[in-house]
Amino acid sequence: MVRIVLADDHPIVREGLRAVLETQPDFEVVAECGNGNEVVQASAKLQPDMILLDLEMPIMDGVETIRHLRKLQVVPRVIVFTAFDNDERIIHAIQAGADGYLLKGAPRDEIFNAIRVTLKGGSLLQPAIASKLLRHVGAQSYKGNFADTEHLPPLEELTERELEVLHLLAQGMPNKEIASHLVISERTAKFHVSSIMSKLGATNRTEAVSLAAQRGLITLRS
Repeated sequence: MVRIVLADDHPIVREGLRAVLETQPDFEVVAECGNGNEVVQASAKLQPDMILLDLEMPIMDGVETIRHLRKLQVVPRVIVFTAFDNDERIIHAIQAGADGYLLKGAPRDEIFNAIRVTLKGGSLLQPAIASKLLRHVGAQSYKGNFADTEHLPPLEELTERELEVLHLLAQGMPNKEIASHLVISERTAKFHVSSIMSKLGATNRTEAVSLAAQRGLITLRS
């Protein structure tokens, strides 16, 4: 069973989402939360697999909630569930450790697929958000000193295999699919992903893709 926590300050949104999710025999909603504090407390107690998290919540917003979740002993997967794809907080949420985002009103099959892909280690990053994240990284991560790729800090060269993994990573593939595609073990795929993140100085897979694009190692499709 995929154990899910729903986090939104509107009860009617939570009720509707619960009804949709529980049509799937492998999904179980274990808690509903109306603010960030409740999310962190429920996650620490219940150790869910997945959290669908609204950004606009009282007491503690979605971005700050993600930061607190990352400190838990067992860190759940987090999908930002928002009404607006132009909200700059999505960028901060992804940098804080969110595994992807969904727009409210997405078709139910898209929601189901997003949860399953993310749970397997994949990431959800639409081109518009990828471009915003790329610009944000260029402007903020190096405080303007390295916005030009010619002035980026030296990068430890990626191996040929790591570059192959990177391109699959950019497609949102989880480790298991990367391993299958390259005919390597899942453990080896995980090792390569960790090495890529370390060399790029990324804190998560999504940021790794953005940093790689900034350095010209990959091209983000629009």
